[in-house]
Amino acid sequence: MISRTPTADLAKHVGEHVTIAGWVHRLRTLKSVAFLVVRDRSGLAQVVLTGPDTPRFTAETVVEVRGLVVAGDQAPGGAELVDPAIAVLAEPTGPPPFDLHRPRVTATLPTVLDHAAVALRHPTLRAPFEVNAASTAGFRAALDALGFTEIHTPKIVGTATESGATVFGVDYFGAPAFLAQSPQLFKQTMVGVFERVYEVGPVFRAEPHDTTRHLAQYTSLDAELGFVTDHRDVMAVLRHVVAGMVDAVAEHAAAAVTLLEAELPHVPAEIPAIDFAEAQELLARHTGEDPRGEPDLAPAHERWLSAWAERTHGSEFLFVTGYPLRKRPFYTHPDPLRPEASHSFDLLFRGLELVTGGQRLHRHADYLAALTARGEDLAAHRDHLDMSARGLPPHGGFAIGLERWTARLLGIDNVRRTALFPRDLHRLHP
Repeated sequence: MISRTPTADLAKHVGEHVTIAGWVHRLRTLKSVAFLVVRDRSGLAQVVLTGPDTPRFTAETVVEVRGLVVAGDQAPGGAELVDPAIAVLAEPTGPPPFDLHRPRVTATLPTVLDHAAVALRHPTLRAPFEVNAASTAGFRAALDALGFTEIHTPKIVGTATESGATVFGVDYFGAPAFLAQSPQLFKQTMVGVFERVYEVGPVFRAEPHDTTRHLAQYTSLDAELGFVTDHRDVMAVLRHVVAGMVDAVAEHAAAAVTLLEAELPHVPAEIPAIDFAEAQELLARHTGEDPRGEPDLAPAHERWLSAWAERTHGSEFLFVTGYPLRKRPFYTHPDPLRPEASHSFDLLFRGLELVTGGQRLHRHADYLAALTARGEDLAAHRDHLDMSARGLPPHGGFAIGLERWTARLLGIDNVRRTALFPRDLHRLHP
């Protein structure tokens, strides 16, 4: 491999000859000198070009530059290359769709998505994906520290994970199959093997949403743990995970956060919680609306409750617990004291539902009763029933949508800006 010096490290090599490599970010030509700015994964470097025959480079040309590092007050990082020898490694067929050297991106979102292969090279468009990576690393590290085992489950399945949800059908060697809506069945099954498991992987939802917060494919951060008392044990693990994700972003993606002028949240030692019925009472008293009787929270209600939690508890996070059982998937455990309510929760963050989780059913008889009560075809759920018939401990789990998490963390207005090559109602390319 080429012995390269990252552009961000040039100041450490003043007085030395080094080799850098990257893309032509910008070429500024003055009367007697030109400045070639080269971009690599670590940052920018300035190359000083002198003489009558200054070469011309199209933006995004891939170059290798060898030269002497000298101090330069006006150069990125305080150092620049002089007396360069430049080799062109690859040339683009034309300029990018917009100037990547400008600090602000003025291109529309469709333009960015249509030209993602080059548009994502812009530092501010790339930054959310650095936060994605740091968040995922934090998710894994937090659960590894608690003794969880990472698993990898099929994304082609024989039945829908959640009854009633829309799925993508596929032809599986002549038999009908579906793209997995979640790894729910598999992670519950693996609680019977490892007790504590997690997975990072794609999930698919063929729901006809056309909003700024929904995707047809997204990355799900799933966890499931056994031998819980109830959903509150799951909430405690989730709080630990969220704190670990924020810490990992602060440690590994601080420059991206700064570039996007975002502010990371403080995760309290105990995230405040409110029961769903109590939340509805608050909304009825203070918003001029009466949501009582509704099985879920409207987006406006999530925003109001988040603002209330920040005013009342000083927390940007809020658990809402005890959702009506009829609104939750069939495998959700009921509240023994309130059979119409569930041992489930949502985690709200900055006005948006970020995580859904709860305690699951674990007894075979309870699965049979739940499916029968909902009028479900038992044969369609044979895998779930077989799993529960093999002896499972009380367990629960949660799932975090990575793209939604990053968008909320960074204050980004559209989840498509945090998804590589997003898939939605209208987009299948690139």
